[in-house]
Amino acid sequence: MMGGPGEKGGEKERETTLPRIPCGHGMGSGRRNDRDREELHFPGSHAAVVASERKLNMAATTEHDSAAGSSEPKEAEVQETKTFKDLGVTEVLCDACDQLGWKTPTKIQIEAIPMALEGRDIIGLAETGSGKTGAFALPILNALLETPQRFFALVLTPTRELAFQISEQFEALGSSIGVECAVIVGGIDSMSQSLALAKKPHVIIATPGRLIDHLENTKGFNLRALKYLVMDEADRILNMDFETEVDKILKLIPRDRKTFLFSATMTKKVQKLQRAALKNPVKCAVSSKYQTVEKLQQYYLFIPSKFKDSYLVYILNELAGNSFMVFCSTCNNTQRTALLLRNLGFTAIPLHGQMSQNKRLGSLNKFKAKARSILLATDVASRGLDIPHVDVVVNFDIPTHSKDYIHRVGRTARAGRSGKSITFVTQYDVELYQRIEHLIGKKLPAFPTQEEEVMLLTERVAEAQRFARMEMREQGEKRKRPRDDKDDNDDTENAMGVRNKVTGGKMKKRKGQRPHS
Repeated sequence: MMGGPGEKGGEKERETTLPRIPCGHGMGSGRRNDRDREELHFPGSHAAVVASERKLNMAATTEHDSAAGSSEPKEAEVQETKTFKDLGVTEVLCDACDQLGWKTPTKIQIEAIPMALEGRDIIGLAETGSGKTGAFALPILNALLETPQRFFALVLTPTRELAFQISEQFEALGSSIGVECAVIVGGIDSMSQSLALAKKPHVIIATPGRLIDHLENTKGFNLRALKYLVMDEADRILNMDFETEVDKILKLIPRDRKTFLFSATMTKKVQKLQRAALKNPVKCAVSSKYQTVEKLQQYYLFIPSKFKDSYLVYILNELAGNSFMVFCSTCNNTQRTALLLRNLGFTAIPLHGQMSQNKRLGSLNKFKAKARSILLATDVASRGLDIPHVDVVVNFDIPTHSKDYIHRVGRTARAGRSGKSITFVTQYDVELYQRIEHLIGKKLPAFPTQEEEVMLLTERVAEAQRFARMEMREQGEKRKRPRDDKDDNDDTENAMGVRNKVTGGKMKKRKGQRPHS
């Protein structure tokens, strides 16, 4: 197994000149059909690749100097180890934290919990994976113990998956005190949600659109007695054009309430929401700029776009035994890559917005339960989700927005653990990559690879690409026909078999069937 280069520490600054991009066999030549062009992103000529590399190298020194000049002093370390009891959390909730393995509070929890227990409105700014859910859940449950009440708290989230995850944490923390939660999100039958609301849960976790639907149409449901409002991932809620729904919700809940606003970034929209929704808030900021966690080892891999699939397979083999999240830019490419890896014997499973809600949750739960080692996802999974055992994040498609890079790589190295991220950079991604390095304020080392070994994989990967295209066409035809609940297009059930290391050579053809069909 190949490891990455060592961490910075006291080593001298690495050279900013990038290694020559591997050209492989027939980088800009050879006959390609239209399907290959679509799959392989129109790889350019050798001259174009070299020009892209030169452009990246020219900007490297300038950007590094500006990043070094803008460095900020590090945050003061917490002088002594605090416990949840020290923060004012009641004993029964301290026991619940202990059962969940929360031995000591995180930085954002140390900052926010005492202020929240004093009855202050909170603006929480923290890097992803810093324990934000505990920072608002514990004060709410603490207050609920003192004054039990139905419809006590509302948590707004941008995505369905994050809503279910927050509900799980509330129920785990409040299991000994009988806390009841209701998740109100799209993609699930409204009638069953109306029945859940009729039971008057203590905590509602919702996406803004579906909550407004119930507030306007579900008879007898209102939040006029609400005591706590939480807006988690507030920057993303607003970026997803939920501003109108949030404004409506604010008009339908009491002014006399406590409000917690948590966000990874302080955008102009978040500042506007803060002025409208919070009263004399206290700001709890763990990080003052865009940054990634300290124990995350970040690498880039500069490669020709036509060999992206082969390099992905190479990395999965080199780092075998780890769990991976692989980020793709589109639902279509996520599904295609999952099928490709399945045909090569990997236990891969997709997660994207075109899947039904049940299948999305199914994929997520199988990955969390370690029944699958590779989760291929669009940015629907890049924010908020707490998947404890992600060892490696691969940016197969580089994010269009630099801030999304922070949230993607934040899926690993969570809560003090170490992790690794590898970002694929093709000749067409140079400017996007430069923006990422400028945003995080540092240059990333290259992930070491053996080009000869990658080239040995290309023939078998090409065969798997052909099978994946065939399956994608079949799935497209199935979507045109009425489909029942037994449709398994979103899953890779047949990838349960033992995974074999991929080597060169053609895939063995089987009579009358495709591999893993």
